[in-house]
Amino acid sequence: MAVNRRDFLKLAGAGVGSLVLAAGHNQPASAEFSPDEARRHPAMLYDTTLCVGCRACQNACRNWNETTQELNADGLYDMPEDLSGDTWTIIKLYEDETAEDPDAIGNFSFIKRNCMHCLDPACVSACTVGAMQKSPEGPVIYDANRCFGCRYCMVACPYDVPRYQWGSTTPLVQKCTFCSGYVQPEGVVDGKNRLAQGMGPACVEACPTGALSWGPREEVLEKAHTRIKAAPGKYYEDRVYGEHEAGGTLQLVLSHVPFAKLGLPTLGPQPLPSLTDPLNWAVPGIILGVGGLMSAIYVTRSHAEHKGEED
Repeated sequence: MAVNRRDFLKLAGAGVGSLVLAAGHNQPASAEFSPDEARRHPAMLYDTTLCVGCRACQNACRNWNETTQELNADGLYDMPEDLSGDTWTIIKLYEDETAEDPDAIGNFSFIKRNCMHCLDPACVSACTVGAMQKSPEGPVIYDANRCFGCRYCMVACPYDVPRYQWGSTTPLVQKCTFCSGYVQPEGVVDGKNRLAQGMGPACVEACPTGALSWGPREEVLEKAHTRIKAAPGKYYEDRVYGEHEAGGTLQLVLSHVPFAKLGLPTLGPQPLPSLTDPLNWAVPGIILGVGGLMSAIYVTRSHAEHKGEED
């Protein structure tokens, strides 16, 4: 059946429109929680003033989740330099080497890095197939059976947390789950859900100094502010990082040095999905629209050239 240019453009437009609508229909919805629900979600407080860098939390995370031990660039066994597909929790050291006394309080600090578990996570919003999910309990978890490796979640995360298993033949995106379980290709790993078993995260239970504490977000925030009031000037800006950043997080931090020096970004209170969702879901339409337009141009030119040859 012959198709003229006008008919082709109509068909192309309809096809692009249906695909865009399908993409929007299949968009995984981020879990939405009321403020009351968010206050009851389990949260973790990390206090840099109590951390001695023993890495007990780091080892507990590895042991509980059975991740592979790593070598760093210096060949040190299981002393990774950053988060990776096999290291979901890490203790890092900030040190001001330019200070006259680098060991003075305020010139150095340990920092525990792991998933911040945003109340309105950008990674969940960016995931086109629902592999990143906000669980009903609050933590952000990952379903490996849905993931096809686009790594949008890695780009969307303002904390640079999700990591790809670059060395694996069947790579996954991995990160801390607050020990709330996860879904791997072989199925749901229920035995790893410490929350369902009435336990806190493995890292919290392993901490020997009290630098880590755990409980409902409302109670954890109250504890943090009580510490601030009891020691004015001890903590940076007398505030809790994660209370408001990007809409709030379940990982909360008290620090005696500027948060930016510990690798924590400066963010406003507005949840990131509210800023990125319109752009994220415009991309499929743009791609399909441009593809449809280019196809229409190609067919039109081919038809014109063919007609010219006949003439």
